[in-house]
Amino acid sequence: MSKIKPAKGAPHARILGVGGYRPVRVVPNEVILEKIDSSDEWIRSRSGIETRHWANDEETVAAMSIEAAGKAIADAGIAAEQIGAVVVSTVSHFSQTPAIATEIADKLGTNKAAAFDISAGCAGFGYGLTLAKGMIVDGSAEYALVIGVERLSDLTDLEDRSTAFLFGDGAGAVVVGPAQEPGIGPTVWGSEGDKAETIKQTVPWNEFHIGDVSRLPLDSAGNVKFPAITQEGQAVFRWAVFEMAKVAQQALDAAGISPDELDVFIPHQANVRIIDSMVKTLKLPEHVTVARDIRTTGNTSAASIPLAMERLLATGEAKSGDTALVIGFGAGLVYAATVVTLP
Repeated sequence: MSKIKPAKGAPHARILGVGGYRPVRVVPNEVILEKIDSSDEWIRSRSGIETRHWANDEETVAAMSIEAAGKAIADAGIAAEQIGAVVVSTVSHFSQTPAIATEIADKLGTNKAAAFDISAGCAGFGYGLTLAKGMIVDGSAEYALVIGVERLSDLTDLEDRSTAFLFGDGAGAVVVGPAQEPGIGPTVWGSEGDKAETIKQTVPWNEFHIGDVSRLPLDSAGNVKFPAITQEGQAVFRWAVFEMAKVAQQALDAAGISPDELDVFIPHQANVRIIDSMVKTLKLPEHVTVARDIRTTGNTSAASIPLAMERLLATGEAKSGDTALVIGFGAGLVYAATVVTLP
């Protein structure tokens, strides 16, 4: 017989508050077209993107996270001191160590909260949400803060016609806390590492550091390019359209929710065509509100779902208590889907 006492956590967990931060600078497609041979019509038809936000020097990963998190904590109606854990999903914090989550936890005024970063690309918010739910139910934290944050403009090759127009910057955050009824459903998540090459960083940091020009990509002026995110667009599109709709359906089934019972659909904001294809495959009714935040925000990877959630609630397109299906998918390839009650 085990001598370990059972955990004394909450019976269930739910999202209690949400917050977002979008950088001040709005970048229209015309700026992107200065470096690539394309057109505004082509970018809109291929991705749905009209504008995106790019961070300035002061809008660091930490600064954007703190802004978004502060709003989420206020929305949840708790104090920062009550946060027991801070989980930050990002691929654009360039210091290998320490985790940026520790700085964020300190500057927010938490009481020495557990803090760590995760790297799960565009599925990172779903991964973080699942971890936070476990903490609340296990009792290792009464409230947990989940942040998705990216400065993807730092990892964008502006001369790469296939990706230059895709990425934006921003931060989204949610507070997860105790609930008497389920507010976060079972997570359907996984990885397909055999497809890892379809979305990747062009050059590993160690090769860039060595600086062997013969092994590094050069820009049009002959200068060594900073590492950037690249992808095989068609392969990623096919995978997202055909495989992620299945994962989304599995998440609905796991939560015992039918499409008719759904109020909101918040997929990762990767591409409007992917979103529209998933809506069609899932046969979502017309009453379901679908997030298409990508049009003015771009692809912000781990930040895209909480940013889209925050905007839908702020505009009144979604309301507190709505049942929402969220799904993230991207580099790895990784994915995570679950059904949540909106705060």
